[in-house]
Amino acid sequence: MKLDILAFGSHPDDVELGCGATLAKEIANGKKIGIIDLTRGELGTRGTAESRDEESEVAAKILGVAMRTNMEFADGFLVNDKLHQIELVKMIRKFKPDIVLCNAIEDRHIDHAKGSQLVSDSCFLSGLLKIDTKCEDEIGWQEPWRPKHVYHYIQWKNLEPDFVVDVSGFMDKKMQAVLAYKTQFYDSKSKAPETPISTKNFTDSIKYRARDLGRLIGVEHGEGFTAERNIAVNSLYDLK
Repeated sequence: MKLDILAFGSHPDDVELGCGATLAKEIANGKKIGIIDLTRGELGTRGTAESRDEESEVAAKILGVAMRTNMEFADGFLVNDKLHQIELVKMIRKFKPDIVLCNAIEDRHIDHAKGSQLVSDSCFLSGLLKIDTKCEDEIGWQEPWRPKHVYHYIQWKNLEPDFVVDVSGFMDKKMQAVLAYKTQFYDSKSKAPETPISTKNFTDSIKYRARDLGRLIGVEHGEGFTAERNIAVNSLYDLK
């Protein structure tokens, strides 16, 4: 199954928080999109790996993605080495995405930057002819494949975006997908320990950040991304 966009997250809910509205918009435009979570978030203060598995399935259905899977790498101990890179190369070659979205290049959680670099490096390696890979559910050796673009969504830190996507009309879908992670986010009745993302302030910030990014480009809501290379356009009229 070839995908148009493949979104990676170090933890379940990273993708929803970072680019959920962008994915919802592209799905509405007919694009085929998948999500790969690198870990199960098993070290999270709230919830369990099992509960997060269930929540991620619900969120995937809300967004309408074509597939979602989990690499089951170690939460908190992500390693950017050959073993982990090869496993991601297999996934990139299997789904052949034109665009890859991944974690913020710098962030509060140590797994975010590490996951970001791991995915970026794997995208490069996936295009090398002399790296041989086989996928368990495929016949024969995989062909090299390098995504055309790798973009990084923005997470906890307010990084300066290289571009902002107009996601007006898709914030409700994003919030539904985010709040599918019931163990992780604000619940006035929960007796679980409070975390930086479980406060009402954090949930509210998802919306006001999108409004602020939207303000910067003259629309209602926006999601920001950073790019690894200069962004090319055919004409000045491509710019909004």
